Amino acid sequence: MTETSLAGRTAIVTGAGGGLGRAEALALAAAGANVVVNDYSAAGDEVVAEIKAAGGEAIAVRGDIGEWALGDQLVAAALDTWGSLDIVVNNAGVLRDKMIFSLTESDWDEVIRVHLKGHASLSRAAAVHWRAASKAAGAPIYGRLVNTTSEAFLFGSAGQPNYSAAKAGIVALTLSANQGLSRYGVTANAIAPRARTAMTEKVFAGDPNEERELDILAPERVATFVSYLASPAAAGISGQVFVVYGDMVALMDSPKVEQKFTADSGVFSTDELAAKLGSHFEGRSPHQTYAAYSVAELDTTGVQNLN
Repeated sequence: MTETSLAGRTAIVTGAGGGLGRAEALALAAAGANVVVNDYSAAGDEVVAEIKAAGGEAIAVRGDIGEWALGDQLVAAALDTWGSLDIVVNNAGVLRDKMIFSLTESDWDEVIRVHLKGHASLSRAAAVHWRAASKAAGAPIYGRLVNTTSEAFLFGSAGQPNYSAAKAGIVALTLSANQGLSRYGVTANAIAPRARTAMTEKVFAGDPNEERELDILAPERVATFVSYLASPAAAGISGQVFVVYGDMVALMDSPKVEQKFTADSGVFSTDELAAKLGSHFEGRSPHQTYAAYSVAELDTTGVQNLN
């Protein structure tokens, strides 16, 4: 068994009926993992059939990951079928794109429910199992949690205030999971992928290199990285955020303090704040904000963003 083999491991992938989730489920199965394929539709059954046709093992569990109880059901399905749970890939999501002045309560609630609550539901259920397994073993066990954030969280996408907020929350959830689960042997990381899927069909133009064997935004490219993060070879990687698509993987740095302002007398007045902060921000570029605009410079795919 190689360090990247997943033979004998069991994984759960949400939103795995198509797109990126399907590619992730297939990649994990190809590496040897048994896979619980979750989707809200019957498309998950087709992915299970693909995995089995290729010689792998998989089961489908249909359900809405935004329903809290489904997290427990997915973990139970893995344990009942194969007796273990080693890998969780939270991928499921929906879009309700609106500018903030057009955003409705239902637009907000549905995106937060599926993305953020869905990630929390399965992460919590898996964490309960992993913690209990580690305590029973009296030692760290094998656990891999891979969550799906987005560059929308890094930029603050104007037309996606709900999606951007959910994806920011997923990063915080991942960092918290890393802090809480590392003692039990579990790693927790987040990926911000780009992939050509049904959800993004109106976002990206076609690959400008028509002769390329694999589309530069093929979800399989991201799935390969997810399979790596799920493997023994990635045991030393946790609490990290990666931007991944095309031919590259970019490790994001943590936020840094740009400038500290200190009150001369120990207590600020508004006039002193105006004097000290005002001069610092004078002539500042509107793009020099907390948003990570520099991430856009990573893109060498040549694919036009249609948004």
